[in-house]
Formats: sequence, C-alpha cells, structure tokens
Amino acid sequence: MKFLVTVLLSLLLLSIESVVVKYLGLTVSRIDVTVAIVAFLGLRASLSEGALSSFCVGYLVDLMSGQPTGLYTFLSVFTFLICRLAGTLVDIRSGPSFALFAAAADLGHAVLSVFFLWLTSSQAAVASLLSGLLLQVVLTAAAALCLFPLFKRIHAAGRDSAEVGLLR
Repeated sequence: MKFLVTVLLSLLLLSIESVVVKYLGLTVSRIDVTVAIVAFLGLRASLSEGALSSFCVGYLVDLMSGQPTGLYTFLSVFTFLICRLAGTLVDIRSGPSFALFAAAADLGHAVLSVFFLWLTSSQAAVASLLSGLLLQVVLTAAAALCLFPLFKRIHAAGRDSAEVGLLR
C-alpha cells in the first residue's frame, strides 16, 4: 500500500471506529482497525514502507486515544515487525485467514498495551481492559474480514502503478 493512502485510510477508519464504538455503547472494548492495517502491511509491504506507515498509523492512534504518547507508535511498529516475521511462516490469501491473522496480531497488540499501561500508570484499570479483550479481538477480526478486499485492491493498484515505465 502506498504511504499516503495508508495514512489517509487509517485516519478515516479511526474516525469511523470512534463513531461506531460510541454508537454501539462499547465502553470497555473497541474495534482495532489499525491493527488490521498494520497486519496487512506486515504481509504485503516492503520493510521501509511498512515500518514508516506503521509508525504513522500508531502515531494517529496515540493522538486519538489519550493514552501515554509513544505507546501505540511503538506497538504498531513492533506489531508490524512481528507480522512480517509471521508472514514468512504462514500463507495468507483469503479473507478468513487474514481475519484470523489480524485477530492474533490484535491479541498480542492488546496484551502488550495493557502490560505497558500497567507498568507506566498507577491508575490503569487493567481488569476492565482485559475484560473487553475477547470482544475486541472478535470485532477486529470481523473488521479485518470486511476490509481485506479493500486492502488487496489498494495493494494491487500500488503494485501496478510501480511497474509503469521503460523498465518493466
């Protein structure tokens, strides 16, 4: 995926996510669409493009979440690197397999965020964050399943435009 498209898509999906979460009345859980984006980047993007895009996606989450600055930036890049490593071991070609992959990435991302919040904040309600973890993973998997065709189309469009020129 191209960098600018990734950042704009992340901003759009974060905005939609915040409205949907508030509309559904989810106070403990959320739909972590950014982890789905980072997981797809881990599977299909180059190292530099994916790391930079993951950094920007994490920074957007930091800006919109109100959590300690740098937490989601670090976790997004870390999740990208772990997904890139896991992508060498598994073959993700369908929507359901990507949904499972994104759910696993979200589980690791959420557990690490709760752990770091517990380390850095004495007021962090770890029990309430962990209680909504299963719902968050399921909602993220559902969102990843719905977004997979869009991600594939954006990735294919970026790959086709890169092949235009004298040296194909």
